[in-house]
Amino acid sequence: MEKVATAVPAANVDPESRSSYSNEKFDEKDEKRSVQEVTKDFEGEVYDDLRAVDLDENGKERPIETDMDVATRLISLDDDPTLPAFTFRMWFLGIGLSCFGAVLGQIFYFRPQTVFVSQLFIQIIAYILGRVLEEIIPGPGNERKNLQTKDNAFWRFMNPGPFNIKEHVAITIFASTAADSALAISIFAADDLYYDIKPNAGIGIFTLIGSQLMGYGLGGVMRSFLVYPTYIVFPNLLPTVQLFDALHRGKKIFMQKKRVKFFWSVFIGIFVWEWFPEYIAPTLTGISIFCLANKNSPWFTRIFGGSNGNEGLGMFALCLDWNYVGSGGGSMGALFTPLSTQLSLYCGTAICIIAFCVGYHNNVWNGQNFPFLSQQLFNLNGTRFNQRAILDENFMLDREKLAEVGLPWFASSQVISKIGFNLAIGATVTHVFIWYGKDIVEVIRKYRAGENYDPHLAKMKAYPEVPMWWYIAMFIASFAMAMSTMYAGHSGMPWWGLIVGVIISTIFLPFVITVYAITGFSPNIQHLVQMLGAAMMPGNPQANMYFTLYGYNTLDQARGLIRDLKMGQYTKLPPRVTFTVQSLGSIIGGLLNYVIMKTIIKSRREILLQVQGTNVWSGQQVQSFNSNAISWGALGSILYAPGGRYAIVPFSILIGLAVPIPFWLLHKRFPKLGANKVVSPILCWTLGYLNVGINSSVFTTFMLAVFSQYYLRRYRPRWFRKYNFLMSAALDGGTQVMVFVFTFAVGGGSGKVVDMPHWALNPVGNADHFVFEIGNVHTLSSVFLLPVQGLENSSRSENAPISWHLSAEMQYNVSHDARVVPAFDGHPPPPLRLDISTTGAITIDLRYRKKI
Repeated sequence: MEKVATAVPAANVDPESRSSYSNEKFDEKDEKRSVQEVTKDFEGEVYDDLRAVDLDENGKERPIETDMDVATRLISLDDDPTLPAFTFRMWFLGIGLSCFGAVLGQIFYFRPQTVFVSQLFIQIIAYILGRVLEEIIPGPGNERKNLQTKDNAFWRFMNPGPFNIKEHVAITIFASTAADSALAISIFAADDLYYDIKPNAGIGIFTLIGSQLMGYGLGGVMRSFLVYPTYIVFPNLLPTVQLFDALHRGKKIFMQKKRVKFFWSVFIGIFVWEWFPEYIAPTLTGISIFCLANKNSPWFTRIFGGSNGNEGLGMFALCLDWNYVGSGGGSMGALFTPLSTQLSLYCGTAICIIAFCVGYHNNVWNGQNFPFLSQQLFNLNGTRFNQRAILDENFMLDREKLAEVGLPWFASSQVISKIGFNLAIGATVTHVFIWYGKDIVEVIRKYRAGENYDPHLAKMKAYPEVPMWWYIAMFIASFAMAMSTMYAGHSGMPWWGLIVGVIISTIFLPFVITVYAITGFSPNIQHLVQMLGAAMMPGNPQANMYFTLYGYNTLDQARGLIRDLKMGQYTKLPPRVTFTVQSLGSIIGGLLNYVIMKTIIKSRREILLQVQGTNVWSGQQVQSFNSNAISWGALGSILYAPGGRYAIVPFSILIGLAVPIPFWLLHKRFPKLGANKVVSPILCWTLGYLNVGINSSVFTTFMLAVFSQYYLRRYRPRWFRKYNFLMSAALDGGTQVMVFVFTFAVGGGSGKVVDMPHWALNPVGNADHFVFEIGNVHTLSSVFLLPVQGLENSSRSENAPISWHLSAEMQYNVSHDARVVPAFDGHPPPPLRLDISTTGAITIDLRYRKKI
């Protein structure tokens, strides 16, 4: 075990290069202070009222500003090495919740509704169940006299006493790892449904294990500089870790009791409130004055709409639904993501709005032929592109068919989004080099010299470390499994494709993790991997799927392991416990994913192959995954080739390399300007931030971010330290539990949808009362067509066309003739409902009949 000092501040470097929470220059005097002097400042606990480390030179509480502040003032340094982690309660709940999360997640992969079993949801459920088992299982630690037993090894294993933090953290990591559906499952499902490839169970299982654990081996090898350092913060861990501290540490201290009461009060309050925007009053999801002022303007819809998917950009809309305002279990949230990251995000969002509108208005890439926001492939006339029409019987690209059909088109907003995502990849590399490069080199040097200075890592000296050879052996074994199953499973990918994919993950992992851990933003390299796969193995969708599995999923798994290792370091979970539960959780989850997937495909094959499916089963996620593989694997090398229609997309990676440099030079010339706070990868990535989903939450999230990360952090530092992150955990946790209950109660998770009756805040059509521009409609059971201007002028001739704002050619047939609108009575015609039956392009001639 390497030598670790108790607590010595990090090297004197530019604070912004160490942590997005840093606002001031690091004091060089701290570097010369002894370990004892620094440790004295940390006496007491984070849940005490005030400590010396919390005060400035005037005796007032100072804001959270540096990574060391985060490590010592937000997270407890308390630890009891005698607390057991491997108890019956841990194994019972860990395996049980792993099975629950894996089975539920895989079932809902094939359902029209989506249930996301988040880590915070598991954390809360595990605590409740753990407290129950604490009370009912006999053992020497049970406070009930009738359930107390002899104090021996067996009964201590069954119930050693109060449900402790180490058990709780281990269960949370165990189950949340299993709940993440393995990417390999999507490939197996697509192979079975569309390619008639059915690898045997052995190949499937070993492919799963190999693809899941390879990233763990890779991440473990790099943990010395991607987990241990103080500047590796992971802002999205702070609410989770503070909740662990609140529930398990300092229970007898009044202030801690107050914090726990605060958490449960907010949790219950948001659970009750969320029923309104999610079910009773959906208008609360997006309230826009502009919607009410001008409902019928297409441009108003595009700019200010946003309460429905692909409706608009949500500018200045007010969202009262925490399901969209909150983090949703993701890496960024208004209450915990550093202000510099969020300001970069919203500056990028403003650029995104301008770029989308200018691109569409100027008909760039023939954008006006297609919907303003869409993720589909189109023909030039606006109809949806039939990807199967260009493939041969082996699902390979048929160039003769392609020449007949023609190349597909994207909506202009989708092209701009792809450019932004690739700009972010290039910017990530340069950003890490120029802002964090010196830190990484210094950390590696200190690790080799046995001088890792982090207060939490110092506490971890009490536990044996995971030997490096464990991770190396895991990586080698996983790589061998992947290589052997790649050929036996008919992946279509050559042996060198696996090597190249793993090399890509290895190269980008330090860059992605460094940006993720410091800023809270996690760069995504999936588009890069798919493009490289298309270039190296053109015309082969099957190979592109497997190249994505090993080139992208390996990095994604490593990212999950590294984040959980940091959570173990923050909560003092022994490293070997973390290694064990992560590995077993991934294996158990993968095996259950495979069994459930095979069972559902066998019994529901015909439904899954349908475009619409039913209200219980749907193949939409498999269809989407396969469509992406076809568009990238079959057409990527043509669409994005030099001189091609979208050649700017891959070229933008190179452009992105230069984006951080002007900010770096500006900071060198004007150090007080704040250019060092610009997170260039997220500035680039948000160029496509609004290209999909519900966007009405953007403005509200920005206001909350400024209130929390600027006003509260700077002017109410005590409240910020004690309650801000705990409130984030309560709001996100209560919302996620509500969504889970809602899905099964009325949302169709049980097979039956219970609709809320329409009223003023639950209108027919769009929740924000905007007229929706229908250019392309995804799989739905019905579509509402609304007129964009009234027919007050009754002098029009009989059967004159109404001005409806929609594409003349739609992508769906209608099940009945709906050509005549109800009689005109001096008011605009009501919405017209067209029930969809099958897919196919038709022309709808909508006319009205004047009242006689």
